[in-house]
Amino acid sequence: MFIISRQRFVSIANGTRTVRGYATFASGDYVPAVLHLKGGQSFAGRSFGAPKSVFGETVFSTSITSYTESMTDPSYRHQILVFTTPMIGNYGVPKNTAPKDHHDVGVVLEASGIQCAGVVVADVAEQYSHHSAVESLAAWCQRHGVPAITGVDTRAVTRLLRDQGTTLGRLAIGQDAVGPAPEETEYWDPSADNLVAQVSTTKPYQLNPSGDVKIAVLDFGAKANILRALVRRNAAVTVFPWNYDFNKVRDQYDGLFLTNGPGAPTHCMEAAQILRKTMDEWDKPIFGICMGHQIIGIAAGLEAYRMTFGNRGHNQPVLALASSGSITAGRVYVTSQNHQYALTLQDPFPHGWEPFFINCNDSSVEGIKSTIESGKKIWGVQFHPESAGGPLDTIEMFTDFVDECRAIKARSTQSPMLDTRPLEPDAMIP
Repeated sequence: MFIISRQRFVSIANGTRTVRGYATFASGDYVPAVLHLKGGQSFAGRSFGAPKSVFGETVFSTSITSYTESMTDPSYRHQILVFTTPMIGNYGVPKNTAPKDHHDVGVVLEASGIQCAGVVVADVAEQYSHHSAVESLAAWCQRHGVPAITGVDTRAVTRLLRDQGTTLGRLAIGQDAVGPAPEETEYWDPSADNLVAQVSTTKPYQLNPSGDVKIAVLDFGAKANILRALVRRNAAVTVFPWNYDFNKVRDQYDGLFLTNGPGAPTHCMEAAQILRKTMDEWDKPIFGICMGHQIIGIAAGLEAYRMTFGNRGHNQPVLALASSGSITAGRVYVTSQNHQYALTLQDPFPHGWEPFFINCNDSSVEGIKSTIESGKKIWGVQFHPESAGGPLDTIEMFTDFVDECRAIKARSTQSPMLDTRPLEPDAMIP
């Protein structure tokens, strides 16, 4: 049972009474809010976001920092995001604009606006302190029309989600919070829709056109820091819609990158079919992250499945099963992740492919790569090497990819009479 008061919340469970005060409490009218889960549980609290109610998929993130980056990650599209960290909002929200040049891509965060459907926190800090902050988390949510609730025992919510899996939910605000919980048939499942089509660019655009290596990006819902990582390595980037037929223009580019994105990869079979033709006929480097990794796996002949509650946070350990570029086999890397689906680990793997990484917690596939014998230079990872936020253990995978594209370009422009030597093994990323 959960009882909400103006200054604190009281959780009574198993005969234990716990009282915790809010980190801060701004003056103003008290607006009730309730998080309803399809499993039948409800958690009462106080609204601090937009005065509207939403349905969505309820997920949790164990990330300790970077709530602004998480909330603007397109992979959280239509999800109600529960933060396990007790206090959220203490450093406010920065101004989200930046130049478009060889260093930046137009935004500071991961997208121009908030992508998640709603936010659930234990304690919201409505008074913030940071040199770059221009507004509070509450004001930001209100400005972008995103509802949010504070005063919830997020530990209890997280344990429920871990036990019963990612669950459909409703964030009810104001008068809706006073009414009954929705009927089971009223809950809306966003995974039934093609969320990638909602967040992908609808027309191609360029970044850093003066870069010395041309990389095409298929946008399944790209985090800005992926594009930023490519641009800062002096790549001329062209971003295409998720289902663009890259084979029509592939000879104009030195490499192909597939980004992250929301929802189920089964909605992107069109992209997987196009990519299969690319992989069969094209010998230049291909790199995929998160959704892009799953699309590569499906194109290679693997299957994707829905995990119980997915992996979301900045502390997921992965074990490298093979060496490639900056990655050393046998080493554990701490990674940032946000996904509900994964590729199936099967034996044998499709011909010409091998596992690259495996999750140290749940043994799920965290990466695949083409074998040396295949002659291809393709690899994908389920995690986010670019982080934002999170650890930078694997950030040099971007350097590996761009350097490989650059090396292939150099070889293609050299006369065979001048240099027919193969690339050095240490410089190759199979």
